[in-house]
Amino acid sequence: MNSPISVSTLNTQIKSLLETTFINVYVEGEISNLTYHNSGHIYFSIKDENSTISCVMFKGNAKYLKFQLEVGLKVVITGNITVYTPRGSYQLMCNKIEPSGQGALALAYEQLKQKLQAKGYFEASIKKQLPKYPKKIALVTSPTGAAIEDMKKVASNRWPLTKFILIPTLVQGEGAKVDIVNSINYAKTLDVDLLVVGRGGGSIEDLWAFNEEMVADAIFNCEKPVVSAVGHEIDFLISDFVADVRAATPSNAMEIVLPDANEHRIYLDNLENEFRHRISNTLENKQNLLDNLSRLFEQNSLKNRFNLIEKEIVFMKNSFKTNLTQIFNSYQNEINSLKNSYKTNDPSKKDFKGYVQISQNNQIINLDKMKVGEKITLQTPNIIALCEIKKLNKQ
Repeated sequence: MNSPISVSTLNTQIKSLLETTFINVYVEGEISNLTYHNSGHIYFSIKDENSTISCVMFKGNAKYLKFQLEVGLKVVITGNITVYTPRGSYQLMCNKIEPSGQGALALAYEQLKQKLQAKGYFEASIKKQLPKYPKKIALVTSPTGAAIEDMKKVASNRWPLTKFILIPTLVQGEGAKVDIVNSINYAKTLDVDLLVVGRGGGSIEDLWAFNEEMVADAIFNCEKPVVSAVGHEIDFLISDFVADVRAATPSNAMEIVLPDANEHRIYLDNLENEFRHRISNTLENKQNLLDNLSRLFEQNSLKNRFNLIEKEIVFMKNSFKTNLTQIFNSYQNEINSLKNSYKTNDPSKKDFKGYVQISQNNQIINLDKMKVGEKITLQTPNIIALCEIKKLNKQ
């Protein structure tokens, strides 16, 4: 009969067998019993409908985990089986964890986005306004990338009056997120009007530093306006949502933060033309008013008033003369008419031939008023006869 072995020996043999047999395990399951330990290790279990297995991810591998593990999240784990000899328990030691059905970075992006949105990092009401004419701008970017050259080119063409302070920053790879945070914290201590944080395009891995929570915190806590200008137009990073303004590209950031000198030149030309036009119209109106006042003053001057009075006097004088002449002429015409009438009716110039004037007591009478026996006087221009009526025959 074989001699019995100790428990420790059995566990050691099991450990050797399991760890040499299950070296590279690739397993899928749902996370449960999740614990983030203060040491940096992560303890949890994965399960399916029928079974559960304990898992551990040590700090050395956990620091490379891009997303946050959550209870109920389905994951795919790459690792190996280990046995803890003192307790005779085995567990899956995780080297790499990926979310099932989607990339780790995509999940990490959505998790952080939801977290920051819940904290109010994206609220439009807290976004700071950009100054219209910035005097100094801090550029948090790489000093050797294409982004800085693009920004310099656009800035020189748009508004050369602005001064730029470049803060050389690591924008890709290990340590990039820390360097970006340090650069932002340094930039906000400078005498600048705003910060532009960004870099040129690249893969999601290249741009990942701008999806880190610590970078989002630094942007959110910056007292000065921050413009996020990362990647291309199709790239949307966490920094874009947290920043006060999102630019599609670094070049676009310069178009956003700087006024257009050409537009201002056109505006000033139009303003000058409008100013000249208004001044010309104003001067013309004032000149017309002055001319009108001058003519009015001239019309109401003492000299003009005296001239007007003199003209009125002359007019009245002439009118008086004309009226007086007309009156004299009228009387003269009347006198002449009477004179002519007298001349026409002068008895001495009339030829009566058989006609005489009958009068009685120096009054001219009609013969039909006389009676037989009355005395009458018959008179011609040259002869006066005293007669007595002997007989009257009335017809």
